[in-house]
Amino acid sequence: MVVSGFPLLAASAAAVIGYLLGSIPFGIVIGRLLGVDPRAVGSGRTGTTNVYRAVGWPGALGTLIGDVLKAALAVWIAGRIAPEPAWQAWAMSAAAVAAILGHNHSIYIGFRGGAGGTPNAGALLAIWPAAFVPGIVLAALAWFGVRIASVATLTISLWALGSMVYRVAMTDASPGYLLYGFGQLVLIVWALRPNIARLVRGEERRIELSRDALAGRTPR
Repeated sequence: MVVSGFPLLAASAAAVIGYLLGSIPFGIVIGRLLGVDPRAVGSGRTGTTNVYRAVGWPGALGTLIGDVLKAALAVWIAGRIAPEPAWQAWAMSAAAVAAILGHNHSIYIGFRGGAGGTPNAGALLAIWPAAFVPGIVLAALAWFGVRIASVATLTISLWALGSMVYRVAMTDASPGYLLYGFGQLVLIVWALRPNIARLVRGEERRIELSRDALAGRTPR
């Protein structure tokens, strides 16, 4: 399927698709199936980390997969509705940024959501697979190293920005990818404002790897 006409039309369609897909609250769907609404636990967010706090690892893993795939799907669709290859980067970037926006401010749940880390990983996977694995490795090292989710989220966000700048500067790729690089960073930093303030004060909450959570029981 290709959207013909002005390139702006393709980018706008990609953004709408990205936002609607990104807004799907997998954390709430999975949490409720397991008997807990993650919005009533911990930070009140609907992303992987707070679902882990609410229902443990099985639910968190399901949320992670769903949130990664919804953004990757949005970007994949965007790459196929752009009217010509020169505009694919703009459409894909618009879909990626919109998917993160939808995840953080979901239209389906009163414009609440997560912090954008997992859909950002999905967007990166679809936009430039070569950058995905190193980004995930860095984020995982940050996550397990300091056990602070916001640090891992910021790590992959900075990696995504650096990857897009490198791609445009060194591989002659479309500057449209910078829309994704800078756009995702702005959205994630905005979402993590309280977390960044706590990091500066040394008060950010660490993730407790409890036996109950690892076994799939609600962490205490």
